[in-house]
Amino acid sequence: MVVESDKADMDVESFESGYIAQIIIPEGESASVGDTVAVIVSSEADIAKVGDSATPPESETCVVTSAATTVAVADSSSAGLEVTMPALSSTMVEGKIVQWLKGIGEKVEIGDAIMVVESDKADMDVESFEEGYLAAILTPEGGSAAVGDCVAVLAETEAEIAAVASAGAPSSAAPAAPAPAAPAAAAPAAAAPAPAAPAAVVVPEGERVVASGYAKKVASAAGVDLRTVRGSGPNSRIVADDVLLTASGMPPAAHTPAPGVVAATPMARTLSKAKGVDLSTVAGTGNFGRVTEDDVLAALGMPRKNAPPAPAPAAAGPAAAGPAASSAAPKPPPAAAAPVPEGLVPMDGMQKAVVKNMEATLGVPIFRVSRSIATDSFDALYAKLKPKGVTVSALLAKACAMVLEKHPIVNAAYDPSGAIKYNEDINVAMAVALDGGLITPTIRKCNTMDIYSVGREWKDLVTKAKEKRLAPIEYNSGTFTISNLGMFGVSSFEAILPPGTGSILAIAGSAPTVVAQANGHLGVVKKMTVTITCDHRHIYGADAAMFLKDLADLLENNTEDLLY
Repeated sequence: MVVESDKADMDVESFESGYIAQIIIPEGESASVGDTVAVIVSSEADIAKVGDSATPPESETCVVTSAATTVAVADSSSAGLEVTMPALSSTMVEGKIVQWLKGIGEKVEIGDAIMVVESDKADMDVESFEEGYLAAILTPEGGSAAVGDCVAVLAETEAEIAAVASAGAPSSAAPAAPAPAAPAAAAPAAAAPAPAAPAAVVVPEGERVVASGYAKKVASAAGVDLRTVRGSGPNSRIVADDVLLTASGMPPAAHTPAPGVVAATPMARTLSKAKGVDLSTVAGTGNFGRVTEDDVLAALGMPRKNAPPAPAPAAAGPAAAGPAASSAAPKPPPAAAAPVPEGLVPMDGMQKAVVKNMEATLGVPIFRVSRSIATDSFDALYAKLKPKGVTVSALLAKACAMVLEKHPIVNAAYDPSGAIKYNEDINVAMAVALDGGLITPTIRKCNTMDIYSVGREWKDLVTKAKEKRLAPIEYNSGTFTISNLGMFGVSSFEAILPPGTGSILAIAGSAPTVVAQANGHLGVVKKMTVTITCDHRHIYGADAAMFLKDLADLLENNTEDLLY
């Protein structure tokens, strides 16, 4: 929806997936911050259940409030303009500030991203609805605040920065330390350069343009194609100033970090705090000089995670291919001991979300079925596809999606009304471990994609997950889940059923196993154990067993089918 504040019309994004069942506040009407304006249900069949009720059952719906993605900024006289913690979802009660994108004394325009707030699954840029100068930061990076609490204060003019900062926080917020003096006025700007030639296309046709809501409005009014605008905001996001520069024909100004603020990715900040690295001493190699996790690792003298593979050594002659050559290889240094935090360590939003999800299925009656699957044919296919960027995870997701087409009951979920919810789409979610958390990026309609498309999609999702940039539909739309710990060499394990789904498949490591062959002789075959956990309210033992039987047949005898 588009919401009109007192200064601008802003696009409000949804942080829940589903179907709009009811619009409570029609177009042209107003609502107080926090009021319910619409109702979303999880499935199309639930739309009729909502009817004319304004307060449908919470278990089947979520509400869209008028504070879904806003920063409330209210006039507080001498205390300046309050910047409050926004509600990034209908269930969010507090947020953690990952990064301040503006520094003390810096100008804040309407639509500017002012801070990055951590929700339970992703880090979200938060825009300002007011303009002014950042006078005081009440909640520092890494700190948490309840939804609605004041986290910073804006001064209306540059001359009022010191007065607003010395006035302290509003009564609803904790006292803040005095802000440093306002920066000295900048030197007079140099003469404006001659207008540049029309901008070339920056974003190709068909790709998503990332821009603030206010930037979109300015572009529409100025007749500027956003695909021709080069963004200067976080992660190259387009802000209003970028649109105005493009409209005037002037080249974009060089990106300059805010005073006292080091532009860095969330993972880089987490690592720097754990290792005691001052980010201001690290040279950034990311977009616009942003410090990445690899930059921090390089500063520590540690190998980069995304470093290109080292060139293969020259082939050794026959004389060097003996045991002596092997013994000459240097042993890798032992891994450094991980630091142990002291005392109680509060959980972040992602960890709390994992706790909530794990506890949500305690009352679900489940059962488990295990089976061993020979992987020689699967391993041979992977060896051929690995140079083309296809991972084991992509192959497993494609295999499960193909088998789920034959077993829709395993892809279904139990509905509390006493019905079975069959899912038309096969969306395969796979667990990914992050620093201090767990998330399940989802390959939607996986059964309709060829293996190369699955591989590219999975690589993109994992990258977004590590950078906490996943959109809600990219992690909460799974209909079937895979948890793969095979890379750690585990022999078998059992996974906990995620809420709202019917099954999850646990995949262990593959290991050589002695077996009796068809000719009566003993042989060695690589095998892995898979264990499926199912909701016994609608999936029965025979359903799970037949699913595993067909999965084994595909991986053992028909792996070439995975290509298409």
